[in-house]
Amino acid sequence: MKTRGAVYFKSLFVGLLLPLIFMACKKENDNSEPKIAVVVSTLNNPWFVVLAETAAEEARKLGYEVNIFDSQNNTALESEHFENAIVSGYDAILFNPTDADGSVSSVARANEAGIPVFCMDREVNSTLATSQVLSDNYAGSVSVGKYFVEELNKKGNYVELLGLVGDNNTWNRSRGFHSVVDHYPDLKMVAQQSADFDRNKAMEVMESILQVNKDIDAVFCGNDAMAMGAYQALKSAGLEAEVKVFGFDGAENVIERIQKGDITATAMQFPKVMAKTAAGLAHKYIEGQREFIQKSPVDVELVTKDNIEFYAAYGQKE
Repeated sequence: MKTRGAVYFKSLFVGLLLPLIFMACKKENDNSEPKIAVVVSTLNNPWFVVLAETAAEEARKLGYEVNIFDSQNNTALESEHFENAIVSGYDAILFNPTDADGSVSSVARANEAGIPVFCMDREVNSTLATSQVLSDNYAGSVSVGKYFVEELNKKGNYVELLGLVGDNNTWNRSRGFHSVVDHYPDLKMVAQQSADFDRNKAMEVMESILQVNKDIDAVFCGNDAMAMGAYQALKSAGLEAEVKVFGFDGAENVIERIQKGDITATAMQFPKVMAKTAAGLAHKYIEGQREFIQKSPVDVELVTKDNIEFYAAYGQKE
């Protein structure tokens, strides 16, 4: 049986020891490796996997602990990832937003917590992000539009598959394409639908369009995942040899299809360049730099059967 004195001294010991343990842990955390969070819209698309993994690899090379968070194209889940990053004391966030407007609140919370946010590939409609590294989507789609006109000899029926309606890239690509194609009255758009940048949804949307209208000559897709879905639907309908498919991204499977002659063209983005640039900017911020360009454009290059030899998946051949 314990005496009151023993209980007292035990309580006193615990009371003195716990603060010492806390202080030791705090000191250890203060000296811990700095951390960078990579929050990406989705890992269901190989293109974004390359973006996220390249950003993480570059940040690790620069000396940071890195974790990748998949938002699954869900702004609510994305918001949870930001809360996690803030509470966990991350030093910077490399961010591929889910929605140009819907993601602003997450960036604002990070901003209030003093955590810099560097956007990659997709932008937010706010200047709260420390810097945004973005493809020149409009110019890239202008190049696709010009080649589209040439390949169709300025006439024919076509379908456009749009990406996520809340993503500025969707509309920049569409506007760039139409800034060229709309000048040719014999090129008629018979359908325009969103497939959310998703391969399976693009296949389903294309199948539905073909049930109503098989008299089409081309499909312009807002990304390569949708281009692959559209091609799959056309092949199932026996129309893959008659309908030209145009994409946007420079993904591995589309580069292979251009080599085989199955897909006509794509616009090559450079996810590795954007990811490495964003990681480098985050490093500069953590090292003390505070002045950054709000938007840094990255060129997009047209890839066709005529120049495919110079390209590999997600970039130029090394």
